[in-house]
Amino acid sequence: MAPAGDGWFCATAPCGPGARYRFRLDADRAVPDPASRLQSGGVHGWSVVVAPFADAVQRPDWRGRPWEEAVILEVHPGTLGGFDGIAERLEGWAALGITVVQLMPVNAFGGTRNWGYDGVLPYAPAESYGTPASLRALVDRAHALGLSVMLDVVYNHFGPDGNYLGDYASGFFHADAHTPWGGAVAVDREPVARFFIDNALMWLEDYGFDGLRFDAVHAIDDDAFLDRMAREIRARIRPDRHVHLVLENERNDAERLGDGRYDAQWNDDFHNVLHVLLTGETNAYYADFADRPAER
Repeated sequence: MAPAGDGWFCATAPCGPGARYRFRLDADRAVPDPASRLQSGGVHGWSVVVAPFADAVQRPDWRGRPWEEAVILEVHPGTLGGFDGIAERLEGWAALGITVVQLMPVNAFGGTRNWGYDGVLPYAPAESYGTPASLRALVDRAHALGLSVMLDVVYNHFGPDGNYLGDYASGFFHADAHTPWGGAVAVDREPVARFFIDNALMWLEDYGFDGLRFDAVHAIDDDAFLDRMAREIRARIRPDRHVHLVLENERNDAERLGDGRYDAQWNDDFHNVLHVLLTGETNAYYADFADRPAER
């Protein structure tokens, strides 16, 4: 690969859909593409070339559901048989009165079972859940039933198993800053910010998701990046689409909310109070609620 400036390296090779590839760092190490759209053999295996979806929008008349109609069901794809298993349940959920199905993170992670928050390849759906085509078919089936679909995305850290970025792109992280899950992602650097903003746009445009839930943005600790993310998404998405952007932010910062920005944020305080009352656990997130939780 030839250097192209600003830390980028480029190469051109003949290939087609299904071709497998990796990036060789040295004689002993070959790693997946950090923007791989599909993996073969897990997060340590081969990246696979995927053809773009033939049509940009499967249902051009679909606009999504307005936020005031949102009755959200959050689901873990791994517990329901992956993308195909979820698709089989959509009709029943619609009959129940659900209007929005929110998938917990689907990004590729180490192993075959995970909550999804240890992802290391944000562009690749986890192999154990299904393929890019089956995920898009799930979204299309939901739309046919009048259901919106949201996705939980994790941009504040990478999981520990299969994260090779630090081996060859140390500038992707801040060496002097950390999150509870590892090195802080350097979203103040343009290539890093672009990596995540383009990922958000991929889910909304290529797959047709109707919204995103951004995990633990307080750990990103960069309001300028969050504001830019919302601006670029709103600028790219058709104005007649109902696309909902939701934050998880333990700082409960209402300044991020409003027209043209984010629609809502999780009320983690309510959850944390209930958790302490029901379990007695007072570590980590729950330490601030250990003293008289019922009065909070």
